[in-house]
Amino acid sequence: VVRVMDIKTPASGEMEKNLYRNIELLKPQDQVKFVICGEADYQWSRELLNEHQLDSRCEVLFSPVSGRQDPRQLAEWILRDRLNVRFQIQLHKYLWGEVGGK
Repeated sequence: VVRVMDIKTPASGEMEKNLYRNIELLKPQDQVKFVICGEADYQWSRELLNEHQLDSRCEVLFSPVSGRQDPRQLAEWILRDRLNVRFQIQLHKYLWGEVGGK
């Protein structure tokens, strides 16, 4: 079983949904996902990554918000800062846009 923990960033407006206590329950096969909408979200995510040593606990995914964060810029920040994270595109948004149910 792989659990995916979605950590809401400040620009999401949904940070109250974050259950930080679940970080302690993460196993190596699990994933933590950040959907990033700008440099402030990126910096916040990077700080949380370092504070909780997330990349030593499990796989960490950084995704750009479709239409709001340039994917190339996010990739450049990750490379510049040498983060041990996977870059992930929201494939459903790329393929189907805002069509629901996909």
